Amino acid sequence: MTMTKDTQSISWQLGPFIKADACNPCLEPDIQNRFVCPITGSDVRWEEKDVFNPAAVVRQGSVHLLYRAEDTVGRHAGTSRIGLASSADGRHFAKRPEPVLSPAPDVFQHLEWEGGCEDPRIAQDEAGIYYLTYTAYDGDKARLCVASSPDLLTWTKHGTAFGAALNGKYSDIWCKSGSIVTRREGERFIATKINGKYWMYWGESHIYAATSDDLIRWEPIETNDFRDYSEEPILAPVLRRRLHRFDSTLVEPGPQAVITKHGILLIYNGRNDEVHGDPAYAAGAYCAGQALFDLADPTVVIARSSAPFLVPDKDYETSGQVNHVCFVEGLVYHNEEWLLYYGTADSKIAVAVCQDAG
Repeated sequence: MTMTKDTQSISWQLGPFIKADACNPCLEPDIQNRFVCPITGSDVRWEEKDVFNPAAVVRQGSVHLLYRAEDTVGRHAGTSRIGLASSADGRHFAKRPEPVLSPAPDVFQHLEWEGGCEDPRIAQDEAGIYYLTYTAYDGDKARLCVASSPDLLTWTKHGTAFGAALNGKYSDIWCKSGSIVTRREGERFIATKINGKYWMYWGESHIYAATSDDLIRWEPIETNDFRDYSEEPILAPVLRRRLHRFDSTLVEPGPQAVITKHGILLIYNGRNDEVHGDPAYAAGAYCAGQALFDLADPTVVIARSSAPFLVPDKDYETSGQVNHVCFVEGLVYHNEEWLLYYGTADSKIAVAVCQDAG
């Protein structure tokens, strides 16, 4: 769990990514899309306020975004739901009129209402089943949850990722942002076991790791190196925020992590601290960096970018619900291009393209 190198070398990084200005933002809010909320029974313009922070996957030759959308009602000024949009070229999308994952009168309502279902990431298993990690927010606490689907349309909720682990020790902690370790086979990203376990990076202050046998029930990695006064093992950070850098306030996983010839590549989001950050970037800005983990031990950092590769500098990135935000969550390989999808100012969605990496 020790970082061995801090480097801006591009030899191990994915990129360069160029923002697709001709089509960006590639997804925006829509006041026409409505559905009947199954909890309140009311007709809701479910993506009227903002759309942002999408997961991305290629299925049947098209790119699909599972994106977070907010309405304008509720005590928190907007409940979040997950919508689905599809595109042949990865740039121009058609939306389904209703969300595919949302709070409902089910056994998970107390976790999701009325904050909603937020910020998904996605991976597949060997059989082609999709696993979505998402944040359930009840208006008070965020909890990392898991859902699965055979077709991106019908989702089965499985509840909290850590609920059954370690006698429930982490069942009720604030947790979010689960990035499952995958390998790329063509245009599919398949969850892959390392040392007999699936792995996931998660968290939003520092980044932590967890393992699983089934992609549903996850166990956080603990350490004895930084014990609290109870002398109990505690969560083991694998990537920490850094003073005077773009990621000085927090670090948070981006899309699914990808096994490369160099190791495990994790694209992550960092927030620039207003006081102790990097003055080269706006105070409070969210920018994207990359980290490389050891394939033999996914808790060990081999290398880490010293500067961000994606920075908010467009009008739709610098002004919105939250200013100065490029928040990456979706990554696909489609038609010999890498397409990286990100939320802009927590208001819209954009895409950046890498054409010279295979």
